[in-house]
Amino acid sequence: MYSPAIKKLIDLFSKFPTVGPRTASRFVFYLLKLPKEEIDSLISSIAELKSNVKICKLCFNPFQGESELCEICQDPRRDKTLFCVIEKETDLTSLEKTKKYQGFYFILGGTISTLKKTDIEKLRIKELEERIKNSPEIQEIILATNPTTEGEATALYLERLLKPFGKKITRLGRGLPMGAELEYADEETLSSAIKGRR
Repeated sequence: MYSPAIKKLIDLFSKFPTVGPRTASRFVFYLLKLPKEEIDSLISSIAELKSNVKICKLCFNPFQGESELCEICQDPRRDKTLFCVIEKETDLTSLEKTKKYQGFYFILGGTISTLKKTDIEKLRIKELEERIKNSPEIQEIILATNPTTEGEATALYLERLLKPFGKKITRLGRGLPMGAELEYADEETLSSAIKGRR
């Protein structure tokens, strides 16, 4: 049996996405082998993350700075007519790396696996509707959800929800295979998906 301190940390790591108890215990035993300075550095980085990183009030992208808006939302060179809805923060990073998309973003905060009210309530649906309502310059909404079952269900739900706004609604082209995630796609595949949106 593990000591209470080890068990507590395993339980905490097990709450991370895609981390099970076995991987969590590997993390803990790895940390036990680290010198104290590296542990201290890790602890201060986590504390800094919570105290210095803000969430953009327009797109919900985490950033550091004095403003209430991230660099992308502040950039006057971006195309105000394009608006891309994505599932999570890592998807934004992946799309930005392609340097093919110059519009604005909105991070939904997840997907819906079923059309259950509890699933939908977890997403930033109200904020999304507000943003579109208050941005008359938006002409095209790109639903860039992952080509997974949940991503498809979310895109279909959003398509129905956003139709009354009278904007052009497109999806990423099929450069992405079904079941793939944006954050793992290479830049070339993402570039063709952006170009081939429909």
